[in-house]
Amino acid sequence: MRTRHFLTFIVALLSATVAAQSVAPTASYLEDEKTTEKWENISGQAPLDVTFRANPSKMEGHTAAYEWHIKRKEATTDLVVHYEEDTSYRFLESGTFVVTLKTRLTDNDSELDEKSIEVTISESRLEMPNAFSPNGDQINEYYAAKGAKINPGHSTDGYKSIVEFHAYIFNRWGQKLYEWTDIDGGWDGTYKGSPVKEGVYFVLVKARGADGREYNIKKDVNLLRGYIEGTSTNSSTGN
Repeated sequence: MRTRHFLTFIVALLSATVAAQSVAPTASYLEDEKTTEKWENISGQAPLDVTFRANPSKMEGHTAAYEWHIKRKEATTDLVVHYEEDTSYRFLESGTFVVTLKTRLTDNDSELDEKSIEVTISESRLEMPNAFSPNGDQINEYYAAKGAKINPGHSTDGYKSIVEFHAYIFNRWGQKLYEWTDIDGGWDGTYKGSPVKEGVYFVLVKARGADGREYNIKKDVNLLRGYIEGTSTNSSTGN
């Protein structure tokens, strides 16, 4: 009888010891230009870089093995499995993904509770405005994609999940004046350092979204140096 009680005590002690070990994972990423770190479902646009941390506690005297499983929500197989305590992943496609942390104590071959979150990447969107007004009033100073950060006060409801981007500006004779590949970049209305004349120019954009959508945008661009924001109801320069 004493032996049975002793064994029961040992099992209970070991169980309590295992229960004391834990992980408190977090996901760190940029949200509205600020770093956010939490363990809650995430929504964002591609490309989205996320750092996952296990944050183990009370592991003194124990060794642990970590597995980060990343897969599409509807899938049965993983996209990748990482085996570090902390790991990173770049989400380049739209859809909902499940990230699961599995932790095992290797010294006594016991497993801790699994922790999972969902990461939802939005479908792509890209719009280019019809006009801009590089006149020094700090409003629509650059010709850029709607929502581009280069314009002061840029809209947060602009482009989404664009993973490839290339834009070109031409004059009416087909001469290339400018090009850029950063979705947050843009044209300041100059050529070789000198302001170009007011008038109509032409933009060509080739881009690809995280959802596989291909963008081939060709349109006129009105350069309006004399336009002052608020003097007209025309909102075509809005970013």
